[in-house]
Amino acid sequence: MPEYASITALDRLLDDLVVGESRRRQLAMVRGELQRALARGGLTVAARGSLRRLLEEEALTRYQRLAESGELRVRRVDGGYPPTSEATNEARAQCLDLLRTAYGLSPLRLGTGGRVLPQPTPDFGTLTALRRQLDQNLGDAMSPGRTRLTAVLALVLDAAPRAGEQVAMRLSDIAPKCEAVYVAPRPQHGGAAADGDWFELSPIGRAAFERWLPLRAQLVERAHGTSKLWVSLHPNHDGVLHSEGEGKAILRPPGMPLEEKGLILSYSAGRSRYGLAGLLPAKLEALRRAVLDHTPPVTHESPLATAPAE
Repeated sequence: MPEYASITALDRLLDDLVVGESRRRQLAMVRGELQRALARGGLTVAARGSLRRLLEEEALTRYQRLAESGELRVRRVDGGYPPTSEATNEARAQCLDLLRTAYGLSPLRLGTGGRVLPQPTPDFGTLTALRRQLDQNLGDAMSPGRTRLTAVLALVLDAAPRAGEQVAMRLSDIAPKCEAVYVAPRPQHGGAAADGDWFELSPIGRAAFERWLPLRAQLVERAHGTSKLWVSLHPNHDGVLHSEGEGKAILRPPGMPLEEKGLILSYSAGRSRYGLAGLLPAKLEALRRAVLDHTPPVTHESPLATAPAE
C-alpha cells in the first residue's frame, strides 16, 4: 500500500500518545482505515501530504462516511463488507477527536447520533450481594476459572482498576501478606501518567488472592515463568490464519500473561458460566464504575514504607 507523508506524520503523533491498550487498538484501526481511504482516492489529494489537511473536517467527514459504510474493512464479513456497528462508529469518532486534540485542533464531535450511553451500573445493594456471593464461593472448592474470576472481581471491588491496569499488574504489586495491592493508573485519552496507589484489600480480597496465587504459580511453572499477576488457564493460539491462508497460528501453553481482551472475555464468560448474571453487569467497566460510585476504594500506605529496618 502506498506511503503518504500525512500517514508518516500520523505515526509520529501516535507514537507520542499515552493511551491504554484498548484505545491503542482503536487508533490502529483508524490509522489503517485512513491509509486505505487515501489509497482508494476517497479523500482529497492534499490530505496525502499534510497531517493537518488529513485531520480537517472535510477529509474526516468523507473518511467517516466511507468507514461507517464498511468500504474500508480489511476482511469480508459473511461474504461482504457490511456497515460497521454503532459501538465501532462511536470508538472511531472518539479516536478522531483524540487525534485532533493531540495535534492542537478542537474536537469535531463527528457522530451519527450522539454519544453511546454508558452501560447501567449495579446499585449498592447488588454490590453487597456480590460480596456475599464471593465470600460463599471462597468457602467451597472452586474450579481454576472460578478461582481466577473471584480474584479479579475481589480486586475490582477493593481497588476499582481498569482492565488495562489489571493486566499490567505484577506479583511485586501484591503486598507480602496480601493486605494491599498497588495499582498504577493507565490514562485512556492521552493524559499524563500519574503515580499509583496502594489499596487495602478486604478479607474477601485477601482470601481470593490466597486462593489464586498458588494456582497461578502452578500454571506459570508450565509456561517457564512470568511476573504478570493474571495468566491464562488453557492453551490458546497466538495469531489466526487469514482467509487467503496467510499467517501462522502458534500454540501458547497455559500460564502465559493474560492480555486485556482475554481478561474481558473471561469476565463475560464467567458471568454466565458461574451464574453471576444477576449480580454482574454485562461489562467489566460498568462494575468498576459502580464501585467508584458507591464504595470508594481505600488507599493504603506502602507496605515497604512501614517495614521495620533490618
